[in-house]
This record gives sequence, C-alpha cells and structure tokens, in this order.
Amino acid sequence: MAYVTIPKDLSKVQSKVLFGLTKRQVICFGTAALIGVPLFFLAKGALGTTTAALCMILVMLPFFLFAMYERNGQPLEVFLGHLIQNKFIRPKVRIYQTNNLYSALVRQHELEQEVRAIAGKNRKGQKNGKAQT
Repeated sequence: MAYVTIPKDLSKVQSKVLFGLTKRQVICFGTAALIGVPLFFLAKGALGTTTAALCMILVMLPFFLFAMYERNGQPLEVFLGHLIQNKFIRPKVRIYQTNNLYSALVRQHELEQEVRAIAGKNRKGQKNGKAQT
C-alpha cells in the first residue's frame, strides 16, 4: 500500500508549476540561464573555458539565491530589506517614548481653563462698557 506524507502546517505548502519548482524558482532560474549562458559563450573565446565558467557561476549565483533562499518564511529580498533598514536606515539607539493619554487630558483641561479665563475677561470688559480691541 502506498503512503503519502501530508504536512501538518499547510501554510508552508507551495504550489509547484514546472518540474517540481515554484513559479518564483522557474522565473529566477530562467533569468539566470538567459544571462549566464550567453555570457559564458561570449567570454569563452577571450578568457578561456575555466574563467568563463567561473564568471558565469558568479553572475548566476544571485539569481539562484533569490530563487532558493528563505529565512523564517521570508524570501531573500524581504530579508535583505529588513537587514538594510536595521543596519543603515533606522537609528541605532531607539528612544523609548510612550503616548501618555493622561498628560494629553491634563493639557486639554489647562487649555480649556485658559480659554475660559480669556472669555471671562472679555465679558467683564463688555459689562463695564469698555470696548476692548
């Protein structure tokens, strides 16, 4: 009798498109082949077979990494984006700040009292017959 393994976490299952590869892998491998193979044939005459093959591998390697590498469920470009933000864009020391709602309410109350005080002065001036500018 044939047995089939069923993964317990179905969120990690990826649909296979061609030759057991995902659509992302097919696109990245195809791009690598479209760039690397012509480079090999163009460089083979000038550099020799070994050097041309090494150049082809170095050019194709980033595409293979983008196709295959995944860390914590994130593809390489997302991981690199987070790494660049963490190391270069965001500040190294983050200051702890809170949104203190109580202090906002206190400020609002003080402003309301100030408005009432100003409005009260204007009323007294109008009652006494003095025109204020």
